[in-house]
Parts: sequence; C-alpha cells; structure tokens
Amino acid sequence: MLHAGLVSITFRQLEPARIVTLAQEAQLASIEWGGDLHAPPGDERRARQLASMTRDAGLLVSAYGSYFRLRDEAEEEAPFEAVLATALALGAPVIRVWAGDAGPDATSPGERERIMERARRVCALASAVGTSVDFEFHRNTLTETSVMASLLLREVKGAGVYWQPRNGWLPQENLLALEAVSPKLGNVHCFHWWPTSRDRLPLRDGEADWRLYLDRLAALPGERQVSLEFVRDESPEQFLRDAATLRAWLTRYA
Repeated sequence: MLHAGLVSITFRQLEPARIVTLAQEAQLASIEWGGDLHAPPGDERRARQLASMTRDAGLLVSAYGSYFRLRDEAEEEAPFEAVLATALALGAPVIRVWAGDAGPDATSPGERERIMERARRVCALASAVGTSVDFEFHRNTLTETSVMASLLLREVKGAGVYWQPRNGWLPQENLLALEAVSPKLGNVHCFHWWPTSRDRLPLRDGEADWRLYLDRLAALPGERQVSLEFVRDESPEQFLRDAATLRAWLTRYA
C-alpha cells in the first residue's frame, strides 16, 4: 500500500509547527524530518518535541533524513551514534543515509570497500536497537546507479534503499533502476523536475512518468510512503496542489 507524505526539507525556511500544519491541511499521512535543520543530530530534546508534535497532529514520522554520509569518521559532522540516538528520539523507523560523496566512477576500489565496511557498521548499530538504514538512490553517491546500489544491498546485511527518479533519465531508465532495487525498497521521494534540478514543475506535469512508477510500486509487497520532496518556488500553495495531485493518484491503488 502506498501512502502520501512530506519531506520536511521541502520547506527549510519554515518552522516545524508550520510544516506539521501544512501536512495536516494537505491530508498527508507522514513527515520525514530532515537532520540538516529541523532535527539536527544530537539534539534529542528537539527530536522528542518533533515526535510529539507529529503524533499529536495524527501523523507518522516516516523516517529521519539524516544526511549522514559514509565517509571517514573524522570528516562527519556528527558521529552515527548521535544520528541514531536522534532517530530513536524521533521514533523514526528508518534512517536515510548517503553512501559517500562521489559516484561509482569517481570512487576508487579501496574507497568502495571502506564505504561497504562503514555501511555494515551503521546497519548493525541500527539493527541492534530496532531501527534500520536505507541508502538513498542519489547522484554523487556510491548508490547513484542501480548496479552499485544492488551490490551494496547484497553485501550489507539489513541495508535498504530509498528510491527517487534520476533527473535527466528517461522514464524507462528510471523504471529499470526501480526494478533493480525493488527487493530492498523502502520509501520513495516524489517530485517533478525537468530538464534540470533547477526546473521544478507542478507534480501534475509529471503524471505520465509517475503513473509508470506508481504502478510498479503498488505491485510490490508491504507499505511505503511516497513523500513529496521540494515544490515549485518553495510555495506552500504549490505544495497543497501537488499533495492533492499525489493523493488523487494514490486512490487508484487503495
């Protein structure tokens, strides 16, 4: 089953209370709280406040968007232990993580193996306390291609993947990538940009592409959130229109 949600970084300029109100008004099911501003790692008190605020609004915390990268520990802004503690304070069932800071072609074999080892470490730590780690299918990370994402998912126990369409790829290319990672797929980020990431369009303009993706997603077992991430002009009004579009699409699969 597919549920409509929101990624809080869609509105980095807004306070959490306003984001919760917008999610309620849009009749969404969940919020993924971002760690770069709204729920910084290590601030467990704030995370508990966000968790309470979200629950009181009748919404779920779908994930902690940590922006933790699998780099040398000395290069991380916060240790994974702080990220994990914050996710637990939020009540987040999954932590979104980035696999390094370069694509496969720009990552040496030695660094690839180090990333794999770091992935094993964070997944084991998360599993030990009842949460999980999903690596985002995102450019400029080791998991920017379905080949490397699939390899990581095979080699790292407990790892999952967060999927989103790659901007500039044809719909069929995105669909093939989705198919490749579908056995370990968690949540999905939803937006419509074309032809570059600077060109944010109303979600309804991407209906033909998203119908393909949603048809495949709906055929997968389990439940997952399809969360709106970024809207045209960072406009709350556009967000409400996009949310209505997404909810209307998802009724087809209810």
